[in-house]
Amino acid sequence: MTVRVVLVDDQALVRGGFAMLIAASDDVEVVGEAGNGDEAVRLLQRIEADVVLMDIRMPIMDGVAATARLAELGNPARVLVLTTFDLDEYVFAALKAGAAGFLLKDARPDDLLSAIRSVAAGDSVVAPSATRRLLAHVLPTLPSEQPEADTRLDVLTDREREVLAEVGIGATNAEICERLYMAEGTVKTHVGRLLAKLACRDRIGLVLLAHETGLVGRP
Repeated sequence: MTVRVVLVDDQALVRGGFAMLIAASDDVEVVGEAGNGDEAVRLLQRIEADVVLMDIRMPIMDGVAATARLAELGNPARVLVLTTFDLDEYVFAALKAGAAGFLLKDARPDDLLSAIRSVAAGDSVVAPSATRRLLAHVLPTLPSEQPEADTRLDVLTDREREVLAEVGIGATNAEICERLYMAEGTVKTHVGRLLAKLACRDRIGLVLLAHETGLVGRP
């Protein structure tokens, strides 16, 4: 199956560069381009796409607003945010708005194509190391006051809270196995239960929720 991609960036040269990289693949194709979020939203109401490579800072409508709008419209295309780390606070907002992950603009061609395929398959593409780096940048920008208890976590067992805390700091399944003395299959089962109980569609949602509720990341 060919993955259909829409490129959204206000710089034509950037879109052209990504288009050339994608053209070299036989299972990914560009089906549309837009120069800002508003154009992207209107375009995606006319055509079908699997993945949107979405820049953050654009005129008229930025990538955060466009991502939120696509989610409101129920558009099935999954958003992969393009970023540089000086805009991490916007990336955090885009992830909350429903983006499936983020990718650095200077990513290697193979990493770009791999990320597109992963997002199209329903996975998130924020590597644990990148998650840690992102959180290190965005957490200082979040409100310092959080409620002492958040009822969203009441549905979890103590063990599930422990696993969520590890996911929240960007731990891999292998690291969770080592730290909590669990088999990898057991970790996967717990992560699956967390996704279902907390109504999160992917691992990114778990990371954000762990920090929003104060389970991790707070003094």
